[in-house]
Amino acid sequence: MRILLVEDEVGIIQFLQQGLEEEGYSITTASNGEAALQLLLENNFDLVLLDWMLPKITGIEVCREFRKKNKTTPIIFLTAKDTVQETIEGLQAGANDYVKKPFSFDELVARIKIHFRNQETQVLNLGSIEINLSNRLVYVNNQEVTLTHREFELLCYLVKNKGKVCTRTQIIEEVWDIHFDYDTGVIDVFMNSIRKKLNIKKEEDCIKTIRGVGYIAND
Repeated sequence: MRILLVEDEVGIIQFLQQGLEEEGYSITTASNGEAALQLLLENNFDLVLLDWMLPKITGIEVCREFRKKNKTTPIIFLTAKDTVQETIEGLQAGANDYVKKPFSFDELVARIKIHFRNQETQVLNLGSIEINLSNRLVYVNNQEVTLTHREFELLCYLVKNKGKVCTRTQIIEEVWDIHFDYDTGVIDVFMNSIRKKLNIKKEEDCIKTIRGVGYIAND
């Protein structure tokens, strides 16, 4: 799991980075808000630990700008600000959680694990393909791929039923919500588009066509 740690105090950065890496997390650091925002917009992180008071751009401004891009990566504020109004302001800016300084490292790790547990139910995987259900984003080898609404729904249906043959009738009924005779050839058109966008090579195809029946997704 990749965590972006944004903090301007060197001692805290070193302490948290060492401790979190020992817990098995991959840590990237930033010491000012401007660098943090650039990293967030150019990379895919699983969680952000964000200090409020930062040079150049404050943490709360980073949070607001990041959320404007419809990014849903969990953000935990690490801050000495502790009034009720400040807590509310941070949450309204888009933060998911709030840990007040000084804090227990064990408590922080526990909160991080809770957020990752919540995320696990929102992510589907098929080989090198990752589907984030909460923000409807698809990645192949960590590179974002843009799918249409119907392509996304079709891919999700197949991956949710990984290992099972999905018939054309089932797909039309569940994905298209059509419950009468309909030309199921439209499914092939969407599958061709999905394969092309995901750059799935024929010999490595993780979504196989079962001729005359439907499709099956397998790792």
